[in-house]
Amino acid sequence: MTDTATTADTVAARDARTGPVGVGVIGAGVISDQYLGNLTKFPDLEVLFVADIDEPRAAAQAEKWGVPGSGSVDELLAHDGVEIVVNLTIPAAHVEVALKAVAAGKHVWGEKPYALDRESGARLLQAAKEAGVRVAVAPDTFLGSGIQTGLRVVRRGDIGTPLTGLTLFQVPGPESWHPSPEFLFAYGAGPMFDVGPYYLTTLVQVFGPVAKVTATSSKARETRVIGSGPKAGTEFPVEVPTHISALLQFENGASAQAVFSFDSKLARAGFVEIAGTEGTAVFPDPNEFEGDTVVHTGGEEPTVVPASGSTFTRGTGVAELAQAIREGRRERVPGELAFHVLDVMVSLAESAERGEGVVVESSLEPTPELPEDWDPSVPTLG
Repeated sequence: MTDTATTADTVAARDARTGPVGVGVIGAGVISDQYLGNLTKFPDLEVLFVADIDEPRAAAQAEKWGVPGSGSVDELLAHDGVEIVVNLTIPAAHVEVALKAVAAGKHVWGEKPYALDRESGARLLQAAKEAGVRVAVAPDTFLGSGIQTGLRVVRRGDIGTPLTGLTLFQVPGPESWHPSPEFLFAYGAGPMFDVGPYYLTTLVQVFGPVAKVTATSSKARETRVIGSGPKAGTEFPVEVPTHISALLQFENGASAQAVFSFDSKLARAGFVEIAGTEGTAVFPDPNEFEGDTVVHTGGEEPTVVPASGSTFTRGTGVAELAQAIREGRRERVPGELAFHVLDVMVSLAESAERGEGVVVESSLEPTPELPEDWDPSVPTLG
């Protein structure tokens, strides 16, 4: 029997399961606390294993959150009860670890960025398709009550037909407060790759797939200095642009402007405006899970639409993925969405480098919003 056939048989057997979905977490770093704090509360999930190259750290996290197993990545992948692997490794290892999980017949939930280039991202999607498993990737912030409420406002026609978008993320740069900010200025990061997925995912959910992009970029300084922590005063190189101005053209004819910057002394973050034929909706910060939507229709006072929906944070997408697996439907944060956003970001970088517009080859269908009463703390899988 071939490896592919063996994997297919394994997946078929797991797809026939009922009840809570088994989860294993790879990566026991700081962000794992946020995930494990939620994943262990969701009744449709059963967290079974924590793995890390630092096995004592994995054991400590497993003990802290009441997870029964811990150890190496290989041990996690061999665990028959683990159906979803939550991949919390460093960005450079995201695709490598995900491919190992897929080869073991596991579904994958990964932290952003999905990949650092189109080629590896496409390879992961193809491998998952061949193995019959799913690959879903953060951000899942748009599943929170804030952006879900904004999407309901737009999709039910409160501002008419959405025509244009405006997003701004402008800050002085994380070196002033982050004790080890070097990776945020290295290849695969910068303001666009680090923060862009939150804003671009939101725009794609509103307008659909991007067809073409045009961008310019700049770098304020070749080096920066760490401003806090034990390495304060240390100078480090800046490898990527620290300011990107972008124009996005969508397949449906809509457009949006976006700025991603580590070069502004005037901080303006979480800025998302959607203008339509009958009004403008101001969304809450797409990097957060909550926040009200404000609708302007030309009257004396805008209308505040309170956020309604789930108030849980990181890991919300894992619960939704588990339910989708059991229900045999498409998950709301599919790998195709993450790949399209990656394709848009790579295209923006290419446009800025070449000084010309770049056609975005990938496409996708935006996912439906969650039911307003959806609550991952309520059991649905028996």
